[in-house]
Amino acid sequence: MNEVEFNDNIDELYVAIEDAVDELDADVDCEISGGVLTLKAPDGSAMIFSRQSASCELWLAARSGGFHYSWVNGQWYCQRTEQSLVQMLSEISLEQIGEELILE
Repeated sequence: MNEVEFNDNIDELYVAIEDAVDELDADVDCEISGGVLTLKAPDGSAMIFSRQSASCELWLAARSGGFHYSWVNGQWYCQRTEQSLVQMLSEISLEQIGEELILE
């Protein structure tokens, strides 16, 4: 994947995450700044998504840990956990926000 494709994929992902947050009952704030998307949970904790252009990775920092995702077969995939971002985001958000953040 080249840098343009990478940035397009991240931009689409950030829009999908924002749309999913809008569907939650919980009061979660979204903020994008300089390639970083921050979700602020009602308890004050945060989930921070960061685009890493040099390595073509997406990084996620959450209460449960830090995760690095690569684009594999049309989805963001964490090799350490062997799960897709869609799967993990559902679990991480349920733990941290109290609701599943479902990406479509």
